[in-house]
Amino acid sequence: MSAEEHILVIPRALFDELGAFQGFQPDAQRYLDAILAPGANFFLPRGPAENDPTHKQIIPYSIFHHQGRYLVYKRGGKSGEKRLVAKQSIGIGGHINPHDEREDSLARTTYFNGVEREITEELRIAGGHTNEVIGLINDDSNEVGQVHLGVVHLFDLETDDVVSNEDAIQDLRFVPLDELVAGRDSLETWSSICVAHLQTRG
Repeated sequence: MSAEEHILVIPRALFDELGAFQGFQPDAQRYLDAILAPGANFFLPRGPAENDPTHKQIIPYSIFHHQGRYLVYKRGGKSGEKRLVAKQSIGIGGHINPHDEREDSLARTTYFNGVEREITEELRIAGGHTNEVIGLINDDSNEVGQVHLGVVHLFDLETDDVVSNEDAIQDLRFVPLDELVAGRDSLETWSSICVAHLQTRG
């Protein structure tokens, strides 16, 4: 039997100190600087962390854009987060694990290495891309959101040649923003929150 996965977390108290919010927070840099500061974060076993609202799991949530359209997909039955299966999503999310650690000891290099690793595990993307952090997401209205804090990355792709690299990601397609807005009721909560913010970006 393999060892239990360990995942990056911060104390809920730190989030409250920085200014807890509900929904989307565009002031990403201030939160990220504090979250990635030495000693601010650490690893916990995933099992207990999934049911422990005194900690927030740090989850990169990556959105993919190409020429006015956004990648949307359906979560399959092999998704790691069973509470989100069968939902439509525009975000590829994942945990930061100990094997992402680099010389900066749980700071920026470790974090962004984890982001890139998660993307290459879940998608095959042809061509280059840019990666911009556009905000954070928090949703304490449900049991999934209470133990997670999302860092929203917007990837601008050179091409829409993107395919799934795992069974949990199904029915990939690129759609315009207005179609996502019209179908917000079918999206998982974080994706719905992101779509509302993307509307304000124009």
